[in-house]
Amino acid sequence: MLGAGLIKIRGDQCWRDLTCMDFHYETQPVPNPMAYYLHRSPWWFHRFETLSNHFIELLVPFFLFLGRRACVIHGVLQILFQAVLIVSGNLSFLNWLTMVPSLACFDDATLGFLFPSGPGSLKDRVLQLQRETRGARPEPRFGSAVRRAANVSLGVLLAWLSVPVVLNLMSSRQVMNTSFNPLRIVNTYGAFGSVTKERTEVVLQGTASPNASAPNAVWEDFEFKCKPGDPSRRPCLISPYHYRLDWLMWFAAFQTYEHNEWILRLAAKLLAGDTAALSLLAHSPFEGRPPPRWVRGEHYRYKFSRPGGSHAAQGKWWVRKRIGTYFPPLGLEELRAYFRDRGEPLPEPL
Repeated sequence: MLGAGLIKIRGDQCWRDLTCMDFHYETQPVPNPMAYYLHRSPWWFHRFETLSNHFIELLVPFFLFLGRRACVIHGVLQILFQAVLIVSGNLSFLNWLTMVPSLACFDDATLGFLFPSGPGSLKDRVLQLQRETRGARPEPRFGSAVRRAANVSLGVLLAWLSVPVVLNLMSSRQVMNTSFNPLRIVNTYGAFGSVTKERTEVVLQGTASPNASAPNAVWEDFEFKCKPGDPSRRPCLISPYHYRLDWLMWFAAFQTYEHNEWILRLAAKLLAGDTAALSLLAHSPFEGRPPPRWVRGEHYRYKFSRPGGSHAAQGKWWVRKRIGTYFPPLGLEELRAYFRDRGEPLPEPL
């Protein structure tokens, strides 16, 4: 959490002027339905969200060292924070995993209310056992000594491996999401150091027309399982599941296809009607038909429609506007040289 907070406060200016949440819900990798409504929250609520984020990520981690009650408060706040993130976006299993270490903040006394406390109950028997063994010193055993030595050794190892991680946190050139040893036992983490201010999407389209540049060529959209595509489709809710291809398409949208050559390989598989590639999509307009002769990538800007507005009245969750071409129309023959130069086999039509 501390690393995530530091990368934000050192990163995008919007984290310092408290405006990042004005954009986050709309531009996050894979928005969910709640993000649609949270995006329209009042400006003061977005400022409160950003301040709360800084408080939980930059200050609350130190509660771990301030005694039992502060530690319990830390656990409660961190779990609630992760729950809010789960409700407001599809960030895969990340937030669910982040909850797990916080469970260690709750000792037996804190969790005692979960168990019945009547005579003869489990809680009563445990308390009785504690009273009977209080003050008793168990005889030293070889197994206990070995376990204690292993625990100390592991602690020393983790402390030594954590030195570069701590130095990275203290550095003004903090690196995000990096491992400092081959075993990847101790790593540094940070998310959303910068927040994109507008959402762009790559829409893959195909046509059966023999001439891709013909005015009468009909281009049809391939629909992904979760990422925005059809403006009328409701944002999905998949957390903790994760559609990696949809996630990668988010990154590809604010770069070029030259930086994401895998998207040309995907286009080739769509041209070949590859069943494995098609299984990663929600819908192919060529299902039950021969594969497209041409595939292209179109670049669009997406915005949430306004609840109660004209677009929402038409059943549209998104409003999109074409920016331009992401990559030009490509057929298998046009991609043959590309695959040959890289020593890769060209996908063959099924």
